[in-house]
Amino acid sequence: MELSTEDFVSIRNLIYERTGMNFGDNKIYYFKKRLQKRMEENALGKVTEYIRFLKFGDRGEREFQELINLITVNETYFFREFNQLEIFAEVCLPEILEKKAAKGDRNLRIFSAACSTGEEPYTLAIIVKEMIEDYGNWNVLIKGVDIDENVLKTGSRAVYDSRSVKDVPPVYLEQYFTRPSPGKFMVKPEIKDMVVLEHLNLMERRALRNERHYDVIFCRNMLIYFDDQSRKQLVEKFYAMLNPGGFIFLGHAESLSRISTAFKVRRMNGYMVYQA
Repeated sequence: MELSTEDFVSIRNLIYERTGMNFGDNKIYYFKKRLQKRMEENALGKVTEYIRFLKFGDRGEREFQELINLITVNETYFFREFNQLEIFAEVCLPEILEKKAAKGDRNLRIFSAACSTGEEPYTLAIIVKEMIEDYGNWNVLIKGVDIDENVLKTGSRAVYDSRSVKDVPPVYLEQYFTRPSPGKFMVKPEIKDMVVLEHLNLMERRALRNERHYDVIFCRNMLIYFDDQSRKQLVEKFYAMLNPGGFIFLGHAESLSRISTAFKVRRMNGYMVYQA
């Protein structure tokens, strides 16, 4: 299969228009292998035919979703960037809970963007369960969303291999996981039931319109796939989703300094945390 620069740019632009994800010129070979797989599935011999199909013959954008499932990068594991999670658990979460309890508000809402196969929202559920002494008196919602349907299916099963749990503290591995077969680890229902996983394209115009009153948003290692304009649009949506004083966590290589001035920057143990 031949993938010309012109056709690559057409595919890349279509993805950008619909998802906000921006892929560089160096991704042409990465795209070629995945396009070839989808073209074979649809019995199409030319890239131009596939592009035409995506634009005009793809009812419900079903094929576009299959392509997105192939090209998204899903690198994650439990308790990733542990030091940052410690800040969430030991500084931010107690601050949120104290303010809410003082107002008689017992609702805690956490949003995990680009959650992939679910390790991050399940990690957050474990932390919340451990840190809230009177957990039974709180109404907790942890929502994880991703544009890739396949990874969400894995997350819904909540069964992982040893690599995914390599950084889970042994006491948590014993307490919150079962071992259904050799080398496999399943999240126990008490943690799994705390998490809701949903398919969502964050850049769809109405995607986050009804998502409000969150106390914490985790959006780690996702903004690097967007250009400045898309980042700005997405961060504005996140700001609208947060309660006053709510926190947003980014990946260690990401920053809001060039994107938004709406957040206060707080430095905690070498990490920057952004507060609404």
